[in-house]
Amino acid sequence: MTVAGRPAPSWQPTDDRLDALVAGLSLEERVRVLTGETNWMLYPLRSAGLRALTVSDGPIGVRGRGLAPTTSAQMPAPSALAATWDESLAGELGALMAGEARAKSADVVLAPVVNLQRTPLAGRHFECFSEDPLLSGRMAVPYVAALQQEGVGACIKHFVANDSETQRTLYTSRLSARALREVYLAPFERVVKDAGVWMAMAAYNGLAWGSEEAPATEHRRLLRELLKEEWEFDGVVVSDWLATKSTVASARNGLDLVMPGPGGPWAGGLLDAVRAGEVPEEDIDDKVRRILRLAARVGALSDPSAADGQDPGGTGPAPQEEASGHQLATASLLRRTAARATVVLRNEGDLLPLPRDTSRIALIGANALEPFVQGGGSARVTPPYVSAPLDALRAAFPSAVVTAHRGGRTMRHAPLAGAAVLQGDGVELNVHDAEGRELSALTRPAPWDGALGGLPEGAVSVRAEARLRLDGPGEHLLEIAPVGAHRIEIDGELLSESNHRVAEEVLLDASAGHPEGRVRRVTVGDEALEVTVSATVQVVEVTGFGRFARLELRHLPPEPGTGEEIAEAVRAAREADAAVVVVGTNPESESEGWDRADLGLPGRQHELVRRVAEANPRTVVVVNAGAPVLLPWLDDVPAVLWWWLPGQEAGGSLADVLTGACEPSGRLPWTLPADAGDVPVPDGIPIDGLIDYTEDLDVGHRGWDRLGRRPARDFGYGLGYSDWSYGEPSAGHWREGQPVEVTVPVRNTGRRPSREVVQVYVEPPGGEGHPHRPLRWLAGFTVVAAAPGETVRATVAVEPRAFQVWDEDTHSWYTPAGEYRLLAAHSSRDVRGEAAVSAGTDGHAGQ
Repeated sequence: MTVAGRPAPSWQPTDDRLDALVAGLSLEERVRVLTGETNWMLYPLRSAGLRALTVSDGPIGVRGRGLAPTTSAQMPAPSALAATWDESLAGELGALMAGEARAKSADVVLAPVVNLQRTPLAGRHFECFSEDPLLSGRMAVPYVAALQQEGVGACIKHFVANDSETQRTLYTSRLSARALREVYLAPFERVVKDAGVWMAMAAYNGLAWGSEEAPATEHRRLLRELLKEEWEFDGVVVSDWLATKSTVASARNGLDLVMPGPGGPWAGGLLDAVRAGEVPEEDIDDKVRRILRLAARVGALSDPSAADGQDPGGTGPAPQEEASGHQLATASLLRRTAARATVVLRNEGDLLPLPRDTSRIALIGANALEPFVQGGGSARVTPPYVSAPLDALRAAFPSAVVTAHRGGRTMRHAPLAGAAVLQGDGVELNVHDAEGRELSALTRPAPWDGALGGLPEGAVSVRAEARLRLDGPGEHLLEIAPVGAHRIEIDGELLSESNHRVAEEVLLDASAGHPEGRVRRVTVGDEALEVTVSATVQVVEVTGFGRFARLELRHLPPEPGTGEEIAEAVRAAREADAAVVVVGTNPESESEGWDRADLGLPGRQHELVRRVAEANPRTVVVVNAGAPVLLPWLDDVPAVLWWWLPGQEAGGSLADVLTGACEPSGRLPWTLPADAGDVPVPDGIPIDGLIDYTEDLDVGHRGWDRLGRRPARDFGYGLGYSDWSYGEPSAGHWREGQPVEVTVPVRNTGRRPSREVVQVYVEPPGGEGHPHRPLRWLAGFTVVAAAPGETVRATVAVEPRAFQVWDEDTHSWYTPAGEYRLLAAHSSRDVRGEAAVSAGTDGHAGQ
């Protein structure tokens, strides 16, 4: 078997052989390999046959060895994949990810994220699969298994209770032992045990678990006792980037690899700590053995005694892009995934799918013209292209007139200054040392993203100067957005000044990583106006990332007001046979590095929807967002689709959904609120450095049930393009350690072939003596397909763990005895039938 031109790993050394390889290394060699050589690569150990291992960011694509904008297939966000509830599709994307990794010479992909969506305001909500531990774990397992089957490692992250971006390197999460075991650790445990994942990432946050409170990178109970000993994880525990703050504690308590390098606490002190007896040498040996085992798995380790002496795993240049057939297959898979993930929230009068003979369509919304295809942060990749909705709809409805209208701007900040505005050769940059001496002079043409990296040693500041030509009468908006200490002038007049110097928080903290613009509004008459921007900004030095500075120059020319744009969109909708309004979030909303402030849609998008719907009774609203937003008009418009962050095949997937070429069979992997005040966990903001998980076991839909609140749409909700009836479910007998099979006949009562996600929830026995548990919880699911009028039998395996409770006193799982109700459901609150099973034994015998 080959993957992207490379042979699959063939030499898998025994534990004895690994021990021998470790024994042949000096202490200095063993310690050196435990810190990255660069931001993305490990040191090679030639005497052991180890080439340099490479890791790459994920989870929606493979960035490659660095931050350079090489292209990569851009997948829908993980929350979209989870909306399919389809494990086989997750496996297909895992296999695609493996090919992308091999094409970029990446050995390990830093994905998937299996943290839960505890609060809808979490900045990385879109990177996670679900608010439910069972759905999250089951979608992750086939993804990881397919990736690793092709000889590419997966790295599950972020271990554990890393559910907020606010002060993410500072806070400590405090949970009960049962909440950890039954909820937050559950998807990690499943991936470790069922998929045999090869790497796990210790998170930024701290964890208060019982008597131990420590950062995740040095939490002994979490990393050594639970992950490595109890779960028998034989892979590598890597730190999140820059997360490791100690030398001895992290080395003794379970961390194996510090990233990035070449600096860091282990590079600076681990060797001395071992020599001083503060860190046992056998701990170092275990870490090196794990890295060598990982290397063997990905084909980066060769037998150093082999006669041919060839480099392990092939270290030549990355393979070239495969033929067009592969590209077409990739596009087809990503388009199908995004279409199937789309959730039908409303479809009154069967407005959808739109008839092929629709003669005039008004495509409306800022997200229709420029869809938000991926969230920000380490998940970002550069796709080879993005399928535009306008082009795709015109291709799907060739006889129709399809017009496009923005309907108002939704971004708070101006776009980067373009070549038409930035005069001369672009931005002139002079790098200075602490004495004010010039170290280098550079120029960056427009549009410049504001990032200046690779600065020389000794650089402390960058002086930037740019001339901007403001052409066109009206008010121009200028924004200059620095990071850290700065002084900014426009035409010699001071705009902003700060002495606040930043360091690592430029990468880790929202306030520094997402710079706010310093704003100047300039009114221009009939003749163009030239302004000069001068700025001096701080140089930041971060281990593994080098020295860099950042200064964004943004410009927004005069535009029609939002009110005028909405009026134009309404006129177009009134003249059309159908109006398709795409609303949603944007790069300022959903990103790693900061949490959202609220659940609103930016700009005046709610007004736009209501006015277009009033003008055209055949209005379809498409929500382009990864995490929940409030939709106050949801039940007032005829059709609503949740389109997620769809990736590079955005336009094509939307066209397939609107025409019915592919059924949007998605089901919500989280609960959609109707009111922000109803959300069980309204935010993840630390209080005095602590986040208390006071909801305990009742995360997500469990919390909605506990509080008796009504959401806009339930967890698991989705209409598709057909209707389904359920027969009477039946359940097998409970046997300790064996799954209980629930079988339910389901019939497609609609007029189209369709897919149904049959969900099974468990309600526990009542009465005294039973432990506190959620009112109900997801216990299993399966996806079935049927032709119109066809009945199929859906079989759902309810695993033993679904009945079990963690007993902290005995440190074991047990099943409380009693009668459990097994609910066959279309969503968490749309129960179609039930069966009962008697389960459990007296006492707390562990399993």
